[in-house]
Amino acid sequence: MSKRKQSQNQNSDEEAASSDASLIDVDFDFFNPNPSVDYQAIKHLLGQLFQKDSEAFHLHDLTELILSQPTIGTTIKTDGEDSDPYALLTVLNMHVHRDHPSITALANYFLQKTSSSSNPDPNQQAFHTTLQSLFSQTQNHVGLVLCERLINMPVQVIPHMYRMLVDELQNAIEENSAFSFTHLLIPSRTYHLSLSDESRLANSQSRNVSSKRKKLRKPPSASTGEGMSRPEDGIYSFHPEDECIKEFAMHTMNYHFTSTSDSSTTDSESRPKDAFGLDIRARLMLVPAERFREMVRKMGEIYTAA
Repeated sequence: MSKRKQSQNQNSDEEAASSDASLIDVDFDFFNPNPSVDYQAIKHLLGQLFQKDSEAFHLHDLTELILSQPTIGTTIKTDGEDSDPYALLTVLNMHVHRDHPSITALANYFLQKTSSSSNPDPNQQAFHTTLQSLFSQTQNHVGLVLCERLINMPVQVIPHMYRMLVDELQNAIEENSAFSFTHLLIPSRTYHLSLSDESRLANSQSRNVSSKRKKLRKPPSASTGEGMSRPEDGIYSFHPEDECIKEFAMHTMNYHFTSTSDSSTTDSESRPKDAFGLDIRARLMLVPAERFREMVRKMGEIYTAA
């Protein structure tokens, strides 16, 4: 039985280009992670979240760890409990599982990404110092929040998942201190558009809008059209809720995925790209646990389903 059901109207890909855009009614069911059927889909979502860097994180073991706590976290499905999940939200205790190969690899990875470069950023250095302190002691527990979904999933479902996570953590704390966190560490994905990228995108949209039958291809969650100004650094969020999370985070950092290409491959060829040919990058946010509930409340206010 699902934890919750939500109906959602999804616009077709032609909505931005056609006044005859169709709507698709979809029922989203919210379930606990299911060890019997969710393994492959969750592993795929983790690979999507961390891109090629995921190869260093023992995804098999990480997926098994997530499925070992099926009462914490939520998946979203559209075709019953035995179907593949389209979205995942869960949290893992990085202290309790500090010796787990995936958590060890992720902790070292986050420390490496936040460490000082040749041009040290004071904010980045502060983030690194905070993580170093949190990972090296036993008093404070960091929860690693893993949230990923397929590209066509609407952001309106995310606040429901977070609200359920808040309730599940509250219930778990009463029985198990392993879910009593002082901080929540949230990795996410971003993409970068150069000025030339945006110019090509704008030209493509301009050409396509004249044809109602031609699908408009634009970056996911990238409402880079009218009314949205370009970020100074050209970095956009794949997940719109990141903007809310950043408001409550004590540290936020954008970074490049680690290149695994050989020296004969050019930068433009080696950068992680999705089906849209985007320059895929990453983001890491650290939220104090005392601000988490308020963050979830604010997220619900912003992304309330129509």
